[in-house]
Amino acid sequence: MEWEYKTIKTETSGMLGGILDIEEFDLKLNALGREGWELVSVFDTNQSQGATRFVIAVLKRPRRF
Repeated sequence: MEWEYKTIKTETSGMLGGILDIEEFDLKLNALGREGWELVSVFDTNQSQGATRFVIAVLKRPRRF
């Protein structure tokens, strides 16, 4: 089986960053799930003093020929 991958980057908010809008994030993931994408991994990137800057989600689905 061949796979295709999609990466989404979501910026956090807050004075020092690190606040993720969970409802918005869920909406994005659910919309992609309806398109056949499956979540593979989620991780964050750091800015100064360890605060989260971005949340990165990697998704996959079977490649459509």
